[in-house]
Amino acid sequence: MNIIPVILCGGAGTRLWPLSRKSFPKQFVPLIDNKSLLQLTLERVMGLASLEKSNITSNSLICVASEEHRFLVSEAIESASASNEVIASQIKKSVLLEPFGKNTAAAMSIAALVNQQIEDPNELLLFCPADHHIPDQTSFLITIQKGINAAQLGAIVTFGVMPTFPSTAYGYIKEGKARGDGSKQVGQFIEKPDLDQASQLLLMGGVLWNTGIFLVSTQTLLKALQKHAPDILQSCKLSMASASKETGASNQFDLDKTFAPIFTRPDIESFRTCRAESIDYAVLEHFAEVAVVPFKGQWSDVGSWSAIAELTHTDSSGNRVEGRGIALHSKNTFIHAPHRAVVSLGTDNLLIIDTPDALLVVQRDHVEKVKEVVTRLEKDHLTEAVTHRKVARPWGWYDSVDMGNRFKVKRIGVKPGASLSLQMHHHRAEHWIVVAGTAEVTRGTETFLLSENQSTYIPIGEVHRLKNPGKVILEMIEVQSGSYLDEDDIVRIEDTYGRAPLE
Repeated sequence: MNIIPVILCGGAGTRLWPLSRKSFPKQFVPLIDNKSLLQLTLERVMGLASLEKSNITSNSLICVASEEHRFLVSEAIESASASNEVIASQIKKSVLLEPFGKNTAAAMSIAALVNQQIEDPNELLLFCPADHHIPDQTSFLITIQKGINAAQLGAIVTFGVMPTFPSTAYGYIKEGKARGDGSKQVGQFIEKPDLDQASQLLLMGGVLWNTGIFLVSTQTLLKALQKHAPDILQSCKLSMASASKETGASNQFDLDKTFAPIFTRPDIESFRTCRAESIDYAVLEHFAEVAVVPFKGQWSDVGSWSAIAELTHTDSSGNRVEGRGIALHSKNTFIHAPHRAVVSLGTDNLLIIDTPDALLVVQRDHVEKVKEVVTRLEKDHLTEAVTHRKVARPWGWYDSVDMGNRFKVKRIGVKPGASLSLQMHHHRAEHWIVVAGTAEVTRGTETFLLSENQSTYIPIGEVHRLKNPGKVILEMIEVQSGSYLDEDDIVRIEDTYGRAPLE
């Protein structure tokens, strides 16, 4: 049986602010062993065909992501592929780039429609959120295998985790009668409960946490959508009928062509009309054949700072520390401090999360309300709601380390072989100083090389480009000066990555 994993990469991850932000959501943040949750998810599903004594094959992989995150998804695919090149080289990879987030019903629809066009409609699709932590890969794969029979018989199979405490952060699944195919019928989906209701559910028994992982044939899913959400399916059909594609590594210098995905962009106007709704509300609550299989391994949706804290070693006082944190005379305190010394003194039941441009201190009972902080920041038009001080770019990154009246200082890193766009600025001049690696500089009609400790000057209005021709990362300091220093003062003349003039 061929199973095609579909990784759902949407979501803003606002409950993990300030580490997760809208331009760099939690699924892309290197949270565990310096790997992102998306990379770990990709590595996990790439192992489907490697399960011993299994009849599972997996020759394709689909990611559904936001257009603005296309390069982050590409990098995660490359990193996951590099960890197992033999398996990865045999898997066809596709990335569907949504112009707008329309929730899981639309994301699953376009994935099913793509698979219907190029594969057997009776093949099974395994839908996985990109931001879950499941360290026991073997248990995960064995559990997925237990759902195959039910999915082949026309059920939508979901997977539930045995609850270990009365969580208010998860939805619940009430188990129904056994189906005879290794699964149970879903008796009821229960929305995220309050604490009293969650406690009652655990006492009642026969309930599971809802993981949001689904196994279903392409044919079954499309029929269910046609019956219960025909408007969503129709909008997705129209958008995919006029979709555009690009193949290979055309958008990224350093993406190995062996692992490069095919990018598919649904038609913007057709997709804009699609109703935004979760697959749970649109289909699952109405579909007659929904089955559940329990997963008994370790699982976390990493949905809050409490969940992150649980992944960290605890001391005798219940304190958990990451990075340069120090907990003195403190109890049950979590400190995330990768960049500088952060000290808690006499604290109890606090979560302290430090980043270069924002600090969050939250009492543990209020951790589920962190998303309200993001709402307030957006209302106040503060950039910390959206971007980090250090910003990822397809060519590398930049870090705004200092700024004042008429000046800004950035650290810039350019990946080997990568190049910034050919561009100019109306309001600022730039001084470039190379601190590591080699820079190829285009300035007006001249092109020249700079090595470590060398510098150059780009006048206002001068057309210019920066490229790394070497095999190690190029690091440099950029000092901007002028009357206007925001990022939208970029006139992009030519760009390798297909970005818009001001993207």
